[in-house]
Amino acid sequence: MGGRLWKIAGRTIDVGRHGMIMGVLNVTPDSFSDEGEFFSLDKAVARGLQIAAEGARIVDVGGESTRPGAEPVSVEEELRRVIPVIEKLRREMSAAVNAQGSTSNAQPSIEIGTATNSKFISIDTSKPEVASAALDAGASIVNDVTGGSGDDKILALIAKRKAAFIIMHMQGNPRTMQVAPHYVDVVSEVADFFRQQYARAIECGVDPMAIAFDPGIGFGKTLEHNLELLGNLERLRVENRPIAVGVSRKSFLGKLIGTSEMRERLAAGVALTSLLRSRGAELFRVHDVKENVDALRVTEAILEH
Repeated sequence: MGGRLWKIAGRTIDVGRHGMIMGVLNVTPDSFSDEGEFFSLDKAVARGLQIAAEGARIVDVGGESTRPGAEPVSVEEELRRVIPVIEKLRREMSAAVNAQGSTSNAQPSIEIGTATNSKFISIDTSKPEVASAALDAGASIVNDVTGGSGDDKILALIAKRKAAFIIMHMQGNPRTMQVAPHYVDVVSEVADFFRQQYARAIECGVDPMAIAFDPGIGFGKTLEHNLELLGNLERLRVENRPIAVGVSRKSFLGKLIGTSEMRERLAAGVALTSLLRSRGAELFRVHDVKENVDALRVTEAILEH
């Protein structure tokens, strides 16, 4: 293990040695996973701090639901939802680090992905205006469900701001993506998309070390498509970049274990964090942070021997 690096906010993280948990913070009234529980500013910030305290290295803030069938929101509404949360969360997280006596001047040249090091905020958006404001407010990662294909301006923005960038694959858009997903070869087609968007990002000046890839499980995919992608992660890897996966609470887990209850998908999702880490994934976007952090650490302890 080791040797796969990801650059975030001027720091180089060895995610090959220790993976990173991204905790989901939905600031929406219609999220599939929490039904708008964290829509208010104070509840959202409190949840973000809890995510960090439970061991997530990244708090992933989103203000537009991307569940199947979701309607888009305006730039102005998305900004209203996420920017106050990111600003306050960044202040609170920085204050917590300072209270622990952290000295930013003593950062190592390469960090391992342990839960005791620096924390980051990502903005889950495909809108350049939202990404720009979020980076101003304290985010350092842009997590784009369109992989930079939704609006070309986002690639130039990421390059200019030296942000980390997660390129996700989605067939269609949230409103229609699960109507009738179709691929000739889903693994090859997603890998081709990654290579195309990687090349476009580099052409726009994005630092290749700042890029990671997410196959977009459940985003325009059937159950069989999801399983094909998860079973062939290494075929998706481009230029030794990190791979992120987001399977937490998703409906395909319910289909596999025979339940429609959201909370009953927890054990299956945690099991996949362990399995997929052993198969090469480095970044895990989850709702239930502590359980997944524990699974990741136990898995990595075994993998190191």
